[in-house]
Amino acid sequence: QVQLVESGGGLVQPGGSLRLSCAASGSIFRFYTISWYRQVPGKQRELVAQITSGGVTNYADSVKGRFTVSRDNAKNTVYLHTESLKPEDTAVYYCHSYAGGEHYWGKGTLVTVSS
Repeated sequence: QVQLVESGGGLVQPGGSLRLSCAASGSIFRFYTISWYRQVPGKQRELVAQITSGGVTNYADSVKGRFTVSRDNAKNTVYLHTESLKPEDTAVYYCHSYAGGEHYWGKGTLVTVSS
């Protein structure tokens, strides 16, 4: 079983930055693709970024050039570095992994971009 715990959210002004963290349990973390999703109330959860076990990354068009996903397998942690934040980036950000035929989600961390 995989447990995911997000942290690092908060209130930030437009143009600011935050680093979100996703801490995962399990010694085989390094074999998993980890994804970041976000969700605004009343809207579908959307894929923001993902990183494979080999370090290949993928981003939504809306965040390309502003967000960077990285992983530290020694710490069982995936990071989402967010820059040039916009009010439309406001959402709850979730960490996700698919392992052993199961989907695993964290409880999310809230990012609010507002002046």
